[in-house]
Amino acid sequence: MTKIIDGKAFAATLRLKFKEQVKELAHSHQLVPGLAVVLVGADPASEVYVRNKNKQAAECGMNSFEYKLDSNASEAELLNLITLLNERADVHGILVQLPLPKHINSTKVLNHIDPIKDVDGFHPVNVGKLSIGQKALVPCTPLGCTLLLKSVLLKSVISELTGKHAVIIGRSNIVGKPMAQLLLAEDCSVTLVHSRSKNIEQLVANADIVIAAVGRAKMVKSNWIKQGAVLIDVGINRIIVDDKTRLVGDIDFDDCFEKAAFITPVPGGVGPMTIACLLRNTISAYCMQYKIIDPNS
Repeated sequence: MTKIIDGKAFAATLRLKFKEQVKELAHSHQLVPGLAVVLVGADPASEVYVRNKNKQAAECGMNSFEYKLDSNASEAELLNLITLLNERADVHGILVQLPLPKHINSTKVLNHIDPIKDVDGFHPVNVGKLSIGQKALVPCTPLGCTLLLKSVLLKSVISELTGKHAVIIGRSNIVGKPMAQLLLAEDCSVTLVHSRSKNIEQLVANADIVIAAVGRAKMVKSNWIKQGAVLIDVGINRIIVDDKTRLVGDIDFDDCFEKAAFITPVPGGVGPMTIACLLRNTISAYCMQYKIIDPNS
């Protein structure tokens, strides 16, 4: 029987653990971990996301700092703000919400964040360290996927990740590429497919684990997967059904449900894990800056 991976419940469990860790760190080092989130403009989806991040950080006992800049704010103004946050001792993690307005160079902005405070894991230093197996701050969504696999799935159909064949659909810098690095570190055999790949269906059909992160609604069908595959759906797509907007993933949940051993729903699967891992990264960044043992390492 197919089992739904409840990312929402798992993320709630993690947040309770992080709350205790924050309390202990603040007691031991007389400084509360602090997360600064920067939002430029008034994109409604970004505003909701930032609000949830700040709320959950505060619920974990962290200091939460929110900075809102007008959509017409200059690149120099944003870079100056990041410089100040880099220098602040009470800010241990910095996140600049994407996307940024078109007149601002996102790469330049992300590269300006101190790598040791880069809780999104996008700075080239962290990307490079991840690729060679060194301690790094890792992008939150692929980290969340890995935690789901290790903590939920290892108890059943895949007793270990070693040697399992994982197919990742999508090669983005945010999900696909770091996901491949994380699974390689777990000794999986990894295939990464993308829009120019040939015979994608055949490649996916050989996978023990499928991670879909391509942004195409219901792309993965049951005839793509083998019996007993584990399906992790990173996609968030809005479709219209009976004149109502629905959120669906890149995997056709209803079509694949019976054939899969485990599957994440959309919403309620990977999404909640992303914010939970942002909190985890903030704790890791704090520990790196104070040169103390990371309770999550």
